Amino acid sequence: MLKRALAGTVGVAAALRRPCLTTTRHAGTLSSAVNSMLLRSLKDHYLEVAKMTMPPKVAPPDAFSIVKGALDSDGPVLKRSYGNEEISLYVTRLLSGMDDESSGIDQLFLHVDVSKPGQDESLIFLCGLYEDALGIHSVSMRPKDMKTRYLVIPTQYIGPNFEDLDERTRDAFHSYIEERGVNESLFKFLQAWLYVKDHRNLMRWFKTLGMFIDGGKKQS
Repeated sequence: MLKRALAGTVGVAAALRRPCLTTTRHAGTLSSAVNSMLLRSLKDHYLEVAKMTMPPKVAPPDAFSIVKGALDSDGPVLKRSYGNEEISLYVTRLLSGMDDESSGIDQLFLHVDVSKPGQDESLIFLCGLYEDALGIHSVSMRPKDMKTRYLVIPTQYIGPNFEDLDERTRDAFHSYIEERGVNESLFKFLQAWLYVKDHRNLMRWFKTLGMFIDGGKKQS
């Protein structure tokens, strides 16, 4: 009797285990199917983005040179010398609550860095750049980490709101950066440059995500 009872217990335990194995196999099959579907979708999008037509090549204004490797970094895009100063330009999209991806890149956020040798701080202009205008949002002095040349977040007073300055001072600041070649003539180049950078980042995103889903394998 005891032997029959033990045999029955073993049978029940085996029966209880079997559904778990079936569920695990089903989950594995489902996961594989989802991965395959996602990989196909990512590859289709990658190929679609790869076929997109790039904008005509645009050269920057003569005084500026393109920073090597700028497309693959968050550093400056353009640089130029003005007397003993080094002018560095950083650019991103300028977005508002009304913007969306379909609106194109018609508003740019321009960060202008004016540095002088032997100075621990840079003069920083944050501007909105458009095809026919440039507007200054703020002007400040900010310290730099001299090892990396990146801006350090300020811990001290950085100045008044630009709009609180009198009109004569605001106009003088506009003249100051215009003398250094920072004006709407930069728009066409920076617009095209951002389009190429966005395109490259999007392709990299699809490819990197596909490699992760596929266990690190290169996507063809």
